[in-house]
Amino acid sequence: MTRRTLLAHFTVLALVAAGGGLPAWAEARHTILVVGDSLSAEYGIERGKGWVSLLEKQLAQDKQSATVVNASISGDTTSGGRSRLPALLKQHRPTLVVIELGANDALRGLPLKMTQDNLLAMARAAKAAGAKVLLVGMQVPPNYGRRYSEDFAALFGSVSKAEGTALVPFLLKGVADVPNAEALFQADRIHPKAQAHPTMLANVWAGLKPLLR
Repeated sequence: MTRRTLLAHFTVLALVAAGGGLPAWAEARHTILVVGDSLSAEYGIERGKGWVSLLEKQLAQDKQSATVVNASISGDTTSGGRSRLPALLKQHRPTLVVIELGANDALRGLPLKMTQDNLLAMARAAKAAGAKVLLVGMQVPPNYGRRYSEDFAALFGSVSKAEGTALVPFLLKGVADVPNAEALFQADRIHPKAQAHPTMLANVWAGLKPLLR
């Protein structure tokens, strides 16, 4: 233990003994890294209204000691996420990694085997770095073909089972599968409006909260 580390340690002890509580930098038990695409990057909506921003508020409300790093990029694929992840793990040292990727793979018609392999690699890398993993699943409209749609939706469960990760089966449950779904999407019919993001957060929170214990 270095002299600086010792000093920090005794400073924390002194603060606790004095009844002052822990400083913010000492309180965070979890660092949550979100690696996603436009669905997590607040595409087309006001900053602060996306589900990742809402997650920070949910954590505070739930008195969870955690910080959130949103490393989502609009248009990203599982290949992009896989290539970016090692540096993100090294930089942020997360305790939890949320992987929300795959929709753009489907939009581009990329092979499902490639998507699955990339997600497997990301889950393994995050676990090797000491983080728990939450995989966020997606579905595609039936016009992609019944077989493709079913296989795409199933691959998230397969990856989760193979790597023992937590799973959100469908990020847009309650958004894309309701009778008035079109009213919850922007003009492109791909990206949800801000009003849909609390529902998206609820879907993620159900899988994430148990990992914070």
